[in-house]
Amino acid sequence: MSETLNIALIQTELIWEHPEQNRADLSKKIDALIEEVDIIVLPEMFTSGFTMNPSRVAETMQGETIAWLKKVAANKQAAITGSMVIKENDHYYNRMVFVHPKGAIDHYDKRHTFTYAGEDKVYTPGTKKIIVDYNGWKICPLICYDLRFPVWARNVEAYDVLIYVANWPAIRVAAWDTLLKARAIENMSYCVGVNRVGKDDNNHDYSGHSAVYDVLGNRIDNIPFDKEAVEIVTLKKEVLEHNRSKFNFLADQDQFSIK
Repeated sequence: MSETLNIALIQTELIWEHPEQNRADLSKKIDALIEEVDIIVLPEMFTSGFTMNPSRVAETMQGETIAWLKKVAANKQAAITGSMVIKENDHYYNRMVFVHPKGAIDHYDKRHTFTYAGEDKVYTPGTKKIIVDYNGWKICPLICYDLRFPVWARNVEAYDVLIYVANWPAIRVAAWDTLLKARAIENMSYCVGVNRVGKDDNNHDYSGHSAVYDVLGNRIDNIPFDKEAVEIVTLKKEVLEHNRSKFNFLADQDQFSIK
Protein backbone atom coordinates (compact mmCIF):
# COMPACT_ATOMS: atom_id res chain seq x y z
CA MET A 1 0.00 0.00 0.00
CA SER A 2 1.30 3.44 -0.93
CA GLU A 3 0.99 6.26 1.60
CA THR A 4 1.10 8.82 -1.22
CA LEU A 5 -0.39 9.02 -4.68
CA ASN A 6 1.25 11.25 -7.29
CA ILE A 7 -1.30 12.29 -9.91
CA ALA A 8 -0.41 14.05 -13.17
CA LEU A 9 -3.20 16.29 -14.45
CA ILE A 10 -3.03 16.94 -18.18
CA GLN A 11 -5.05 20.03 -19.08
CA THR A 12 -4.89 20.24 -22.85
CA GLU A 13 -6.49 21.37 -26.06
CA LEU A 14 -8.04 18.62 -28.20
CA ILE A 15 -8.10 18.29 -31.96
CA TRP A 16 -11.67 17.80 -33.16
CA GLU A 17 -12.46 14.18 -34.06
CA HIS A 18 -8.82 13.31 -34.72
CA PRO A 19 -7.73 10.42 -32.45
CA GLU A 20 -4.32 9.93 -34.07
CA GLN A 21 -3.30 13.57 -33.65
CA ASN A 22 -4.62 13.73 -30.09
CA ARG A 23 -2.65 10.63 -29.15
CA ALA A 24 0.47 12.15 -30.69
CA ASP A 25 0.00 15.45 -28.83
CA LEU A 26 -0.68 13.70 -25.54
CA SER A 27 2.34 11.44 -26.01
CA LYS A 28 4.61 14.50 -26.14
CA LYS A 29 3.17 15.85 -22.88
CA ILE A 30 3.41 12.48 -21.15
CA ASP A 31 6.95 11.80 -22.41
CA ALA A 32 8.00 15.17 -20.95
CA LEU A 33 7.08 14.04 -17.43
CA ILE A 34 10.34 13.82 -15.49
CA GLU A 35 9.04 12.93 -12.04
CA GLU A 36 7.65 9.51 -11.30
CA VAL A 37 3.86 9.47 -11.16
CA ASP A 38 1.26 6.92 -10.11
CA ILE A 39 -1.69 8.06 -12.23
CA ILE A 40 -1.96 10.18 -15.39
CA VAL A 41 -5.37 11.81 -15.89
CA LEU A 42 -6.59 12.91 -19.34
CA PRO A 43 -9.81 14.84 -20.11
CA GLU A 44 -13.17 13.48 -21.21
CA MET A 45 -13.22 12.20 -24.83
CA PHE A 46 -9.50 12.86 -25.08
CA THR A 47 -9.26 11.39 -28.59
CA SER A 48 -11.97 13.56 -30.15
CA GLY A 49 -13.42 16.35 -28.07
CA PHE A 50 -17.06 16.17 -26.95
CA THR A 51 -18.54 14.97 -30.21
CA MET A 52 -22.09 13.86 -30.92
CA ASN A 53 -20.80 12.03 -34.02
CA PRO A 54 -19.59 8.81 -32.38
CA SER A 55 -19.42 6.82 -35.61
CA ARG A 56 -16.52 9.04 -36.76
CA VAL A 57 -14.25 8.29 -33.81
CA ALA A 58 -15.56 5.19 -32.03
CA GLU A 59 -13.14 2.40 -31.24
CA THR A 60 -13.37 -0.97 -29.55
CA MET A 61 -11.67 -2.16 -26.40
CA GLN A 62 -9.15 -3.83 -28.71
CA GLY A 63 -8.53 -0.67 -30.74
CA GLU A 64 -5.56 1.62 -31.31
CA THR A 65 -6.21 3.96 -28.39
CA ILE A 66 -6.47 1.13 -25.85
CA ALA A 67 -3.21 -0.29 -27.23
CA TRP A 68 -1.62 3.16 -26.90
CA LEU A 69 -2.87 3.54 -23.30
CA LYS A 70 -1.42 0.15 -22.38
CA LYS A 71 1.91 1.12 -23.90
CA VAL A 72 1.98 4.43 -22.01
CA ALA A 73 1.06 2.73 -18.74
CA ALA A 74 3.79 0.12 -19.18
CA ASN A 75 6.46 2.63 -20.20
CA LYS A 76 5.69 5.04 -17.38
CA GLN A 77 4.83 2.31 -14.86
CA ALA A 78 1.79 4.39 -14.01
CA ALA A 79 -1.94 4.02 -14.45
CA ILE A 80 -3.58 6.25 -17.06
CA THR A 81 -7.22 7.26 -17.24
CA GLY A 82 -9.59 9.38 -19.31
CA SER A 83 -12.75 8.87 -21.35
CA MET A 84 -13.17 7.98 -25.01
CA VAL A 85 -15.89 6.84 -27.41
CA ILE A 86 -16.31 3.06 -27.38
CA LYS A 87 -18.61 0.97 -29.58
CA GLU A 88 -19.77 -2.27 -28.04
CA ASN A 89 -22.69 -4.52 -29.00
CA ASP A 90 -23.96 -1.87 -31.44
CA HIS A 91 -24.07 0.78 -28.70
CA TYR A 92 -21.86 3.83 -28.25
CA TYR A 93 -20.53 4.67 -24.78
CA ASN A 94 -18.72 7.61 -23.29
CA ARG A 95 -16.36 5.28 -21.44
CA MET A 96 -13.74 6.17 -18.87
CA VAL A 97 -10.97 3.60 -18.92
CA PHE A 98 -8.46 3.10 -16.13
CA VAL A 99 -5.45 1.25 -17.49
CA HIS A 100 -3.08 -0.28 -14.93
CA PRO A 101 0.69 -0.50 -15.52
CA LYS A 102 0.51 -4.25 -16.17
CA GLY A 103 -2.31 -3.82 -18.70
CA ALA A 104 -5.42 -4.64 -16.66
CA ILE A 105 -8.33 -2.32 -17.44
CA ASP A 106 -11.22 -1.09 -15.32
CA HIS A 107 -13.91 0.94 -17.06
CA TYR A 108 -16.86 3.15 -16.21
CA ASP A 109 -19.61 4.20 -18.63
CA LYS A 110 -20.95 7.71 -18.07
CA ARG A 111 -24.17 7.42 -16.11
CA HIS A 112 -25.55 10.92 -16.71
CA THR A 113 -25.54 11.65 -20.43
CA PHE A 114 -25.75 15.39 -21.12
CA THR A 115 -29.27 15.89 -22.46
CA TYR A 116 -28.70 19.60 -23.11
CA ALA A 117 -26.24 18.64 -25.88
CA GLY A 118 -28.18 15.56 -27.03
CA GLU A 119 -25.68 13.09 -25.61
CA ASP A 120 -28.58 10.92 -24.43
CA LYS A 121 -29.72 10.46 -28.04
CA VAL A 122 -26.45 8.94 -29.30
CA TYR A 123 -24.73 7.42 -26.26
CA THR A 124 -26.01 4.63 -24.03
CA PRO A 125 -25.82 5.56 -20.34
CA GLY A 126 -23.94 3.40 -17.90
CA THR A 127 -25.67 1.64 -15.03
CA LYS A 128 -22.82 0.81 -12.66
CA LYS A 129 -20.66 2.90 -10.39
CA ILE A 130 -17.23 1.35 -9.98
CA ILE A 131 -14.42 1.60 -7.45
CA VAL A 132 -10.89 0.99 -8.70
CA ASP A 133 -8.36 -0.52 -6.29
CA TYR A 134 -4.92 0.83 -7.07
CA ASN A 135 -1.79 0.91 -4.91
CA GLY A 136 -3.89 0.57 -1.76
CA TRP A 137 -6.16 3.47 -2.72
CA LYS A 138 -9.84 3.26 -3.63
CA ILE A 139 -10.66 5.48 -6.60
CA CYS A 140 -14.08 6.45 -7.93
CA PRO A 141 -13.97 7.50 -11.62
CA LEU A 142 -16.77 9.74 -12.95
CA ILE A 143 -17.37 11.87 -16.05
CA CYS A 144 -18.31 15.54 -16.51
CA TYR A 145 -22.12 15.86 -16.15
CA ASP A 146 -22.01 13.26 -13.35
CA LEU A 147 -20.59 16.09 -11.23
CA ARG A 148 -24.03 17.69 -10.94
CA PHE A 149 -25.53 14.61 -9.23
CA PRO A 150 -24.19 14.16 -5.69
CA VAL A 151 -26.19 11.00 -4.97
CA TRP A 152 -24.25 9.09 -7.64
CA ALA A 153 -20.92 10.15 -6.11
CA ARG A 154 -22.06 9.48 -2.53
CA ASN A 155 -19.25 7.82 -0.60
CA VAL A 156 -20.74 4.60 0.71
CA GLU A 157 -17.72 2.55 -0.40
CA ALA A 158 -15.15 4.42 1.72
CA TYR A 159 -13.30 5.45 -1.42
CA ASP A 160 -10.34 7.78 -1.11
CA VAL A 161 -10.27 9.71 -4.39
CA LEU A 162 -12.91 10.99 -6.79
CA ILE A 163 -11.67 11.63 -10.31
CA TYR A 164 -13.81 13.64 -12.73
CA VAL A 165 -12.75 14.04 -16.36
CA ALA A 166 -14.57 16.65 -18.42
CA ASN A 167 -15.20 18.85 -21.42
CA TRP A 168 -16.87 21.51 -19.24
CA PRO A 169 -17.58 24.80 -21.11
CA ALA A 170 -16.21 28.10 -19.87
CA ILE A 171 -19.68 29.64 -19.69
CA ARG A 172 -20.60 27.31 -16.81
CA VAL A 173 -17.19 27.02 -15.17
CA ALA A 174 -18.41 28.57 -11.89
CA ALA A 175 -20.53 25.46 -11.38
CA TRP A 176 -17.52 23.23 -12.12
CA ASP A 177 -15.40 25.04 -9.51
CA THR A 178 -18.11 24.96 -6.87
CA LEU A 179 -19.23 21.38 -7.35
CA LEU A 180 -15.71 19.88 -7.37
CA LYS A 181 -15.11 21.49 -4.01
CA ALA A 182 -18.49 20.36 -2.72
CA ARG A 183 -17.94 16.75 -3.77
CA ALA A 184 -14.66 16.70 -1.83
CA ILE A 185 -16.23 18.13 1.32
CA GLU A 186 -19.40 16.04 1.40
CA ASN A 187 -17.59 12.77 0.66
CA MET A 188 -14.52 13.45 2.83
CA SER A 189 -12.46 12.44 -0.18
CA TYR A 190 -9.79 13.92 -2.36
CA CYS A 191 -11.47 15.23 -5.50
CA VAL A 192 -9.56 15.56 -8.78
CA GLY A 193 -11.08 17.32 -11.78
CA VAL A 194 -9.38 17.44 -15.20
CA ASN A 195 -10.96 19.63 -17.86
CA ARG A 196 -9.80 20.61 -21.34
CA VAL A 197 -8.96 24.06 -22.72
CA GLY A 198 -9.38 25.67 -26.14
CA LYS A 199 -12.29 25.81 -28.57
CA ASP A 200 -14.07 22.92 -30.28
CA ASP A 201 -15.73 22.74 -33.70
CA ASN A 202 -19.07 23.64 -32.15
CA ASN A 203 -17.51 26.96 -31.15
CA HIS A 204 -17.62 26.12 -27.44
CA ASP A 205 -14.84 27.61 -25.29
CA TYR A 206 -13.21 25.59 -22.51
CA SER A 207 -11.28 27.32 -19.75
CA GLY A 208 -9.72 24.39 -17.96
CA HIS A 209 -9.98 25.08 -14.21
CA SER A 210 -8.62 21.60 -13.53
CA ALA A 211 -8.13 21.27 -9.78
CA VAL A 212 -7.46 19.02 -6.81
CA TYR A 213 -9.24 19.44 -3.46
CA ASP A 214 -8.48 17.73 -0.18
CA VAL A 215 -11.05 16.20 2.19
CA LEU A 216 -11.87 19.58 3.76
CA GLY A 217 -12.28 21.36 0.44
CA ASN A 218 -8.89 23.07 0.33
CA ARG A 219 -7.44 23.41 -3.14
CA ILE A 220 -3.97 21.83 -3.21
CA ASP A 221 -2.84 22.33 -6.82
CA ASN A 222 -1.39 25.29 -8.71
CA ILE A 223 -2.50 24.47 -12.22
CA PRO A 224 -3.30 27.60 -14.28
CA PHE A 225 -6.91 28.09 -15.26
CA ASP A 226 -7.09 28.74 -18.97
CA LYS A 227 -4.05 27.34 -20.78
CA GLU A 228 -2.42 24.02 -21.48
CA ALA A 229 -0.57 22.69 -18.47
CA VAL A 230 0.66 19.53 -16.82
CA GLU A 231 0.93 19.39 -13.04
CA ILE A 232 1.75 16.65 -10.57
CA VAL A 233 -0.11 16.74 -7.26
CA THR A 234 0.65 14.47 -4.31
CA LEU A 235 -2.22 13.01 -2.28
CA LYS A 236 -1.42 11.82 1.24
CA LYS A 237 -3.21 8.93 2.92
CA GLU A 238 -2.24 10.35 6.34
CA VAL A 239 -4.19 13.57 5.67
CA LEU A 240 -7.23 11.59 4.56
CA GLU A 241 -7.23 9.25 7.54
CA HIS A 242 -6.48 11.96 10.11
CA ASN A 243 -9.42 14.11 9.03
CA ARG A 244 -11.83 11.20 8.72
CA SER A 245 -10.87 10.00 12.17
CA LYS A 246 -11.13 13.47 13.68
CA PHE A 247 -14.47 14.48 12.15
CA ASN A 248 -16.07 11.17 11.01
CA PHE A 249 -18.89 12.96 9.17
CA LEU A 250 -19.47 10.00 6.85
CA ALA A 251 -20.78 7.94 9.76
CA ASP A 252 -23.75 10.30 10.08
CA GLN A 253 -24.94 10.24 6.46
CA ASP A 254 -28.48 9.14 5.64
CA GLN A 255 -29.06 5.58 4.48
CA PHE A 256 -30.85 4.97 1.19
CA SER A 257 -30.39 3.08 -2.05
CA ILE A 258 -30.43 4.12 -5.73
CA LYS A 259 -32.78 2.31 -8.07
